[in-house]
Amino acid sequence: MTDESTGRIALAADSAESQVSDIGSRKIDHLDIVLAQDERARFAATGLDRVIFEHVALPELALDEIDLSVPFLGRTLRAPLLISSMTGGPERSARINDHLAEAAEALNIALAVGSQRVALEGRGGRGLDLTLRQRAPSVPILSNIGGAQFVLGYGEDEAMRAVEMIGADALIIHLNPLQEAVQTGGDTDWRGVLSAIERLCANLTVPVVVKEVGAGISGPVARRLVEAGVSVIDVAGAGGTSWAQVEAARAPDPRQKAIAELFAGWGIGTARAVADARLACPETPIIASGGIRNGIEVAQAIRCGADLAGQAAATLKAAETSTEAVIAHFEDVIRTLRIVCFCTGSASIEALKTATLVDPPNFLAGK
Repeated sequence: MTDESTGRIALAADSAESQVSDIGSRKIDHLDIVLAQDERARFAATGLDRVIFEHVALPELALDEIDLSVPFLGRTLRAPLLISSMTGGPERSARINDHLAEAAEALNIALAVGSQRVALEGRGGRGLDLTLRQRAPSVPILSNIGGAQFVLGYGEDEAMRAVEMIGADALIIHLNPLQEAVQTGGDTDWRGVLSAIERLCANLTVPVVVKEVGAGISGPVARRLVEAGVSVIDVAGAGGTSWAQVEAARAPDPRQKAIAELFAGWGIGTARAVADARLACPETPIIASGGIRNGIEVAQAIRCGADLAGQAAATLKAAETSTEAVIAHFEDVIRTLRIVCFCTGSASIEALKTATLVDPPNFLAGK
């Protein structure tokens, strides 16, 4: 090997290591920015406040006997809840992922990890290994890779590595075109993403879940994904964390920041996204995420057509604290959801899906 070849290899290795370091640093920035935001702040409307249940003064139910359990990925969950994709990569995430996995197991709810790109490409994947499955042996765990990566060289091998790395039951492919478009050095060539998803669905041995990251999935896009073989849709609608706003906070110059901020309220509200996805994909499991903060909003999302509701940002402060804090958070969510069922005369989650509404919004007309 020539000195010139050796030099090129060394430069490539340095470049790859630098990229991994940059991604890890970005993930840490994301955590800090989301944690610093006022949890009451919304850059867009979820639309869930338009879903108003009619109160039932004579429920004829026992509160503690209401059945909140739901099937998901071949298992039965205690409640229709998913700890949504939150963080991957940096060492700091190991503590967060440990807390989330232990809480998911204690509560018997599902867990989705954040992007595994850093873990797949280099260092910084602590907390994203089989210890996660050891901490949560009996609940569904979902692995996670960005859709844009599948037109940049990723394929079936990387997808299965992500699944096997944590003993996952399914693979999430997350779609974040807006975030990439406003991010410094973002991946902005999305030609071929759908074809790549279709190939993965045909070849992987686990179900494929596709989710947005906060701008929503429309009914027509949900239908195209299901026709491509996707098993579950997570709409991840607008109304929660605005990744355009997060990237605006990280922008290196004022012009880029100003452009990113223009898109802070962009997207399809969670309620509308769920309703449209349900209409377009009547037999497909639908996850509602994006700005869901409490058990009433979980109930509203289910009434819009969701099978599960996911929380991420609302859980992050608890996840930084302890397993017990995460458990306490979700116990409150579950208790609130149970009271909604009680006060709507719904003996189960299936019954809640058809609970009577006051002046249903137009996107729920006829439901």
